Amino acid sequence: MELENVVLNQLFALVTEKKKNLFNHIAEQRTNHVTVVMEDINKEHNASAVMRTCDCFGVQNISVIEKNQKFTIHRDIAMGSSKWVDVKSFAHGETPSADCIKDLKKNGYKIIATTPHTNRTIEQINIDQPIALIFGTERDGISQEVYEHADELVKIPMYGFIESFNISVSAAIILSSLRNRLEESNLDWKLSKKEQVALKIKWCTRIIKNGEKVEAEIRNRIKKE
Repeated sequence: MELENVVLNQLFALVTEKKKNLFNHIAEQRTNHVTVVMEDINKEHNASAVMRTCDCFGVQNISVIEKNQKFTIHRDIAMGSSKWVDVKSFAHGETPSADCIKDLKKNGYKIIATTPHTNRTIEQINIDQPIALIFGTERDGISQEVYEHADELVKIPMYGFIESFNISVSAAIILSSLRNRLEESNLDWKLSKKEQVALKIKWCTRIIKNGEKVEAEIRNRIKKE
């Protein structure tokens, strides 16, 4: 048995059967085919709601750009999703937005920026390639930097006087559309078995007291056997 599976089995022995079954079920539904980026979100309840939405739709990884605004979580709104969704921050240097986009493109993502100033909708986007959705500030939307570096721009059709939804609503609408399309596709969009094991190990360490230390001790013990 591979080392990672041995580590997971020993960590699973320290959690409840209910949690073990839940981890197994949810890990099978997770994806890295879609990721979400939040750029300078200045209201913590909006950022927290987006994170919660990502968890609900099985999006495992999100990125946050913190050029002018620190990313903070409102615990009551996030509902514990920060424990299950992984966050990568881009807060340093002079061009965090460009750095984030460069990192995503290096990992094979097509950059899709959301803006009301386009005629293209999410249903018209090809989903064969992994997609990174970028949401801008509540007031001004995406930055000029993101606008210039995005591969495609999309909007949610609006039929009222207001030209944009709240960011958390926008994320929910777009992710719902993408998730439905992925479910109906023949794409290999879910996490691999190896990725699922690594994720479940991470989740275990987050609910076990001193989880990272426990994991390290297990690995050291296995190496000595």
